[in-house]
Amino acid sequence: MIPLVIIDAANVVGSVPDGWWRDRAGATERLRDSLAALPSTGVGGLEPPIDVVMVVEGKARDVAPSPTIRVVPATGSGDDTIVDLVREESGSRSCVVVTADRGLRSRVTDLGASVLGPSSVR
Repeated sequence: MIPLVIIDAANVVGSVPDGWWRDRAGATERLRDSLAALPSTGVGGLEPPIDVVMVVEGKARDVAPSPTIRVVPATGSGDDTIVDLVREESGSRSCVVVTADRGLRSRVTDLGASVLGPSSVR
């Protein structure tokens, strides 16, 4: 089964102080575009193919998917949406969450997911 990589977009965007706060949606679109090759190149020791989902929230909620990156807008907390995705998917395939958020890391590893830091995709 193809592994699922879930990107905590707000956390990954926020990990680089490049002025993202002036245009959260634009910064999230740039992140999405920079991730385009991941499904065919792999990440963090995961060999391709992989499925990549980017969870977006707040002012970045309207960022569209790309041909290779699925985008899931959080209706509430982005962390809760990520936990829900891990809960739904982890029974059928391996899940990796990309985040530096310690609380989220704990929640998803309790469900069996692995975690990579933002630098793995930046």
